[in-house]
Amino acid sequence: MCRKISLFRPLLACLLCLFGFGGFSLLVALGWTVSFDLRLINFIQGLETPLLTKIMKFFTYLGNPVPLACISAMTFILLSVIFRRSAEGIFFAGVLAGSVLLNETIKQIFRRSRPAFHRIIDIGGFSFPSGHSMAAFSLYGMLAFLLWRHIRSAAGRGLLLFSSAAMILLIGVSRIYLGVHYPSDVAGGYLAGASWLFFSIWIGGKLKKDGTISPPG
Repeated sequence: MCRKISLFRPLLACLLCLFGFGGFSLLVALGWTVSFDLRLINFIQGLETPLLTKIMKFFTYLGNPVPLACISAMTFILLSVIFRRSAEGIFFAGVLAGSVLLNETIKQIFRRSRPAFHRIIDIGGFSFPSGHSMAAFSLYGMLAFLLWRHIRSAAGRGLLLFSSAAMILLIGVSRIYLGVHYPSDVAGGYLAGASWLFFSIWIGGKLKKDGTISPPG
């Protein structure tokens, strides 16, 4: 019974996020998110200042392949060498790699063009869902999940959750601010990333001998 309860929660969360992504994708395909996108773009880009542009460029840089690879490598070393959890380190790297591959696959299906107005930076590729947002949700979500068990204090755990959520939010917002994604791209990236994250946690629980996935208190 404990096994079913522990594994049911991430599976249910995965399915709910997947259902949400499917519904949101339909809205994007039908063009029903245009008003939402334009209003939020106008608001966020209306905050533009030279200092804020530098800050947003920094956070969007953290979602690029090289920084993601470095963070993944450092996390692998932390889990494998310091905490002696090599399996968790490998699992973490696999989740991040899977997120990138899944995002590229979905982008090829929708093939949505990027916004063509007020770009502060210029990049190629398709727009939906945001790869930065999806990778950020997968990386920092899984990072928080795996490190939770190794942090015993309430303050430390609170800081872990806050910093992870802040990184996810700021990386997503930076993509809108810099003009390379619609808000619906970022929202779709979050939903797809959350679905992949919870699916990965569920798979991780299935692979463990004791069948549990919740970090100990």
